[in-house]
Amino acid sequence: MNEMSASSVRKIVHIDMDAFYASVEQRDNPELRGKPIAVGGSAARGVVAAASYEARKFGVHSAMPSVTAKRKCPELIFVAPRFDVYKAVSQQIREIFAEYTAVIEPLSLDEAYLDVTHNLKGMEIATEIALEIRAKIKQATGLNASAGISYNKFLAKMASDLNKPNGQAVITPKNGPTFVEALPVKKFHGVGPATADKMHRLGIDIGADLKGKTLEFLVEHFGKSGPYFHGIARGIDERQVKTNRVRKSVGAEDTFSQDLHAYEPAREGLQPLIEKVWGYCEANAIGAKTVTLKIKYADFNQDTRSKTIPTLLRGISELEEILSLMLAPIFPPRQGIRLLGITLSSLERRASGTEPQLQLAF
Repeated sequence: MNEMSASSVRKIVHIDMDAFYASVEQRDNPELRGKPIAVGGSAARGVVAAASYEARKFGVHSAMPSVTAKRKCPELIFVAPRFDVYKAVSQQIREIFAEYTAVIEPLSLDEAYLDVTHNLKGMEIATEIALEIRAKIKQATGLNASAGISYNKFLAKMASDLNKPNGQAVITPKNGPTFVEALPVKKFHGVGPATADKMHRLGIDIGADLKGKTLEFLVEHFGKSGPYFHGIARGIDERQVKTNRVRKSVGAEDTFSQDLHAYEPAREGLQPLIEKVWGYCEANAIGAKTVTLKIKYADFNQDTRSKTIPTLLRGISELEEILSLMLAPIFPPRQGIRLLGITLSSLERRASGTEPQLQLAF
């Protein structure tokens, strides 16, 4: 990556495992190889946690209700998740990262940012580092990884999606701003469905439209996210790769294509959000004491409910139980529910030897 040879330019690599959970299952069970599989529960309340690339050809994807996935792909094979195995494989991958840099920021069990500007092997070209890491992951685990290389976190994340699966891409300082200008805002990392819809209503469809808005305009309409959007529209993202950090909170939310009126589909919609926030905690050895549920109704009014427990959450099953108890009293809702969100706060580093239970109930 010649443009990244200057000492003033950072070299950031984003590694993202390809269909991680599903690929582990296919690796460990030869009968599943080449077949459409979904990790998750097949029952009426089940949800797809991960889909193999064979299943994705039919339109099956993570967070999709299992009944919908089965309708799209009648031959779909459901496999129960094994989070203890996924975490062990994730640790193998993390050890490979550590051969190249100590500046590692895990996002979940299957993806991480690496700052390789000053790497442990003295390698100057970030693309070569990414190639080596991906080859070592393949050799050690039998699994494919994709990579994005760029001069900041936002563009490295975007680049890792360009040549999936089992590929990598570079976005240089020279072509970064141009790349962003042509990118639909709905594909921006950090822009969820609700924000994308709001941007479309404001006439912002691609990066160039976003770049055309002033910082004042973006702060007025998007609050504290305004400066971030203003920067990335110009290919600028000054966020550092933070290692061993404990955030104040971690959250996820989803806007549904149709308003929800019953408990079962709402609880189903929470499951991928639960897995996302818990996956972050697992990858970073972090525990939480406070759980907050956000509910936004069809009229855009919203409600939040929180529960704080005296000790760190013991496992994903306890988180599921707490959220189920929070969600149930809302029904029947006064209006349809258009969005649900989960936030974990009061985060603390877990002491060694206090591993949480790794289980997932469907």
